Amino acid sequence: MEPSKRIVINTLAQHARAIINVCLSLYSTRLVLKALGQADYGTYALVAGVVTMLSFITGAMVITTQRQLSFYKGRGNNKELKAMFSSSLTIHISIGLIIVAILFALTPIVFTHMIEIDATRISSARIVYYIAVISLFITFITSPYKALFIAHEEIVYISAVEIIDGVLKLAFALCLPSITYDKLTAYAAALAGIMLFNYLALSLWSLHHFEESVIIPRLNLVRRRYVKELAGFATWTVYNTGCVLARTQGVAVLINRFFGTVVNSSYGVAMQIYNSIIFISQSVINAMSPQIVSSESTGNRMRMLHLSELSSKYSFLLLSTVAIPLVFEMPAVLNVWLGEAPPYSVMLCRFVLLTALVDQLTIGLGTANQAIGRIRNYSLVVYTIKVLTLPALWLCLHLGYQLEDAMWVYIGFEFICAIIRLPFLKYTAGLSIRHFAKHVFTRVTIPLFAITIVCWLMVTYLDLPFRFLLTGAITVFVSGITVWHFALDDTERQAALQMIKRKSNGYES
Repeated sequence: MEPSKRIVINTLAQHARAIINVCLSLYSTRLVLKALGQADYGTYALVAGVVTMLSFITGAMVITTQRQLSFYKGRGNNKELKAMFSSSLTIHISIGLIIVAILFALTPIVFTHMIEIDATRISSARIVYYIAVISLFITFITSPYKALFIAHEEIVYISAVEIIDGVLKLAFALCLPSITYDKLTAYAAALAGIMLFNYLALSLWSLHHFEESVIIPRLNLVRRRYVKELAGFATWTVYNTGCVLARTQGVAVLINRFFGTVVNSSYGVAMQIYNSIIFISQSVINAMSPQIVSSESTGNRMRMLHLSELSSKYSFLLLSTVAIPLVFEMPAVLNVWLGEAPPYSVMLCRFVLLTALVDQLTIGLGTANQAIGRIRNYSLVVYTIKVLTLPALWLCLHLGYQLEDAMWVYIGFEFICAIIRLPFLKYTAGLSIRHFAKHVFTRVTIPLFAITIVCWLMVTYLDLPFRFLLTGAITVFVSGITVWHFALDDTERQAALQMIKRKSNGYES
């Protein structure tokens, strides 16, 4: 399959998966909350949360492993690829076992000093804790297989497995009310069983389709050099992910300290909105990342930088098509979704979406940096700036500024992070800032302006029930027209036309 066609198919597959799973998840959560009750549901969230706060490590490991596998796959050396996968699987199993041992050993401390639970539910809570620890281990050993699928650009299969995951969770949520024994432990056990299904679905399929895949690591293939490479990348990828999480949770703590729990609920709503739409940009990055890394591994840096520019442009345009209408229509959307939204919800949701848009302007350069392997200095520069958002916000609030003023500082720091990627990649990869600005910043300007004007006109001059649906539909239409004429160059338009023509011929035949 042609690289451009594979990117489109993988992106569409992830979009479909994300939309379906968001709908399934929202309905499943409602059913589970009703079946368990607020007390038991809160107990599960609290106990499992102590464990799942470490799950960000698995996400970082997937990114690291995928980068290394894509790099060696691009070189076409199957021996190196087999050694890298066995080394990766060995590291994942080892880290997983160490974390399991530590969490089991900490059980008395967790239930004595860290969390408070009704005495009548301690026994069930402990069982839930043990199941959550085992579930975390399953996610660790699943990570290398997920990375392997991404490296081979077989994202359609991953999307299918994740959709089945959502369906299974909904099916169990429907069955939960009829369970006669302890529903809390049954719920935790069911989620662990679904995670085990994901592991088997990915590992067994990859074992039959990818030559380098194994269930038990081949220790004779494990190389100290590969372990060192993985450990080095993983360390800084974990640092990056940790910085983002620290900023996210740190903002929540600051809001709690200065404004109380009611405004915390508003921030929680904003993060739910963010998590529901960020898949739009992540799908583009995930689809293009293997080819970006593969191009660098074969020495084709010009193509690598070109793909990085495209991923930045497409990610920004796709996200803006959804985020800008939401920014304008946020009061109506929250009213339909929540009824009475907590105070500050509209403002915080708008700022979170705008911050995400700013980040997308140069998001592809982060993938380019991973491809060339200069991750340490990049992490120290870009992600440390993200964390420095916290003391800046604290200072603003401490000096008596309003929360809205502080959120402008939040966007300002994100803008600095986005812009600083340009000189960094110029120094490490020879990026032409002028070329990037011409082919990304300039080309997204007219579509962004058109979308903004359309949304402003709709909100200002049209007063209809469920207007936000019409605003969204018109935005998609205007975005499509302006992107085609102003954001895409002749080569991209020609490639799109050829793909459409081939697809049409396929249907006709």
